[in-house]
Amino acid sequence: MIEFISQPWPWYVAGPIIAFVMFGLIYFGNSFGLSANFRNLCSVFGAGKSCEFFDFDWRKQTWNLVFVTGNILGGIIASQFLMKTEVIDISTQTISDLSALGVENPGEGMMPESIFNLESLLTAKGIIMIVVGGFLVGFGTRYAGGCTSGHAISGLSDLQPASLLAVIGFFAGGLLMTWFILPSILAL
Repeated sequence: MIEFISQPWPWYVAGPIIAFVMFGLIYFGNSFGLSANFRNLCSVFGAGKSCEFFDFDWRKQTWNLVFVTGNILGGIIASQFLMKTEVIDISTQTISDLSALGVENPGEGMMPESIFNLESLLTAKGIIMIVVGGFLVGFGTRYAGGCTSGHAISGLSDLQPASLLAVIGFFAGGLLMTWFILPSILAL
């Protein structure tokens, strides 16, 4: 049983499970999205007293807080008990491409340690990738009214044209970042 759970699940198993969950959420009038939980958490801790944006009944979103808690616990369980090795299964071409860009030991961990470490925060490359990148993700999520999971999974399931536009923007931005911006940042 643990062997079955710990292996990557094929698309024809994970896809129908996601579709089943999405139909359930739509049926009950809820929409899925992880980034909405930042607003929920701010409201839980009383931010609504000083900012109107956070002044809402967060208890109606309790299911979403339970969902994100399950994601965190699932990630911890998967990384601590279900991963057979720390080596990430990425293609040799990707490893070669990342190595050519100066990334040390790509695929030997969840994130390249040569980029994501405390010492990197004191470099221009680290500030751009970790601090500026984190800010842009937060700003973009707020500006777009949701994150990639919210628009790509929930919004498209709900046939929202704005989500289709957002997903096209996510992919275009990802390609722009991968091919033109990331090599320049890694060269710093």
